[in-house]
Amino acid sequence: MSEQPRLIKKYPNRRLYDTKTSAYITLSDVKDLVLARENFSVQDAKTGEDISRAILLQIILEEEAAGVPLFTTDLLSQMIRFYGHAMQGMLGKYLETNMKSFVDFQKKLQEQSQSLYGESNSQMQNDMWSQFMNFQGPAMQTMMSTYMEQSRKMLHQMQDQLKTQTRTLFNGIPLPGFPPDSGKQAQDSDK
Repeated sequence: MSEQPRLIKKYPNRRLYDTKTSAYITLSDVKDLVLARENFSVQDAKTGEDISRAILLQIILEEEAAGVPLFTTDLLSQMIRFYGHAMQGMLGKYLETNMKSFVDFQKKLQEQSQSLYGESNSQMQNDMWSQFMNFQGPAMQTMMSTYMEQSRKMLHQMQDQLKTQTRTLFNGIPLPGFPPDSGKQAQDSDK
């Protein structure tokens, strides 16, 4: 049986209350729970609504403002453009899958490091990870850029295929106000 998530309540005065410790906590404390992989849920104390995503987004916003941003302006603009788009759900799943792959890759590197240098030397592991990223960073950036470009092209191809399939599907259905072959004409004008 899985353990219930730790419940944190957010009160109208904007304070967060951890029901497990019976104490008020800060966003920094919630961030520490995330880093510790603690399972938790944040609820609005008045309505009972789950506001966990809003709190996590608030933490991300603070992190982005405090140091070196993880998200570029261009990336954020592209993400905003997907809201309300037919591919919105697919993009979310795509990002989640890629983040999981990246975390799995990092975990494998850490496991290899532990097997070589032992579990107790976490500082050495962090130093090795930093050295790896310094040497491999540009190569990995190029690889990730190429991967993202290929993914973008694949996404556009899928959109084009969906468009073509939709036109083919609805081509034979007469629609009021449209001539019978208007779908074919529209298809020909796209080429």
